[in-house]
Amino acid sequence: MPLTIRSVTRQDYDQWLPLWDGYNAFYGRSGPTALSGEITRVTWQRFFDAYEPVHALVAESDGHLLGLTHYLFHRSTTAIEPSCYLQDLFTTEAARGKGVGSALIQGVYERAKLAGSPRVYWQTQETNLTAQRLYDKVAERSGFIVYRKIF
Repeated sequence: MPLTIRSVTRQDYDQWLPLWDGYNAFYGRSGPTALSGEITRVTWQRFFDAYEPVHALVAESDGHLLGLTHYLFHRSTTAIEPSCYLQDLFTTEAARGKGVGSALIQGVYERAKLAGSPRVYWQTQETNLTAQRLYDKVAERSGFIVYRKIF
């Protein structure tokens, strides 16, 4: 399967949206718990705003989008260079196990290096064992536990 990892374009919206919806549904954000249309609209617009640190890559094969990843750069108190946070990663069910997720992660690694970022990091749910099998191959576990408080 010829696969291209590239930055998202405005013309990708109609194929990006089902991937975004699938990603959110995986994490329980669908139906009554779905993200608002405003969040989706603003997220999409951020990818094309030069002042935003939020970026998107897609995996494409034969004109079809098979996956997406969203990442952002931010400052840190422990480094001068920007840190890269891989926030979202999703592939179609048919693309799973075929290297699409790994290729998207590698695409983020490449863009982070170009931006001068010395590290890429992300988090996943404890129960997402399928994803963890991939992540254990392409990165190392940090040993940190994530805490949060939602207001």
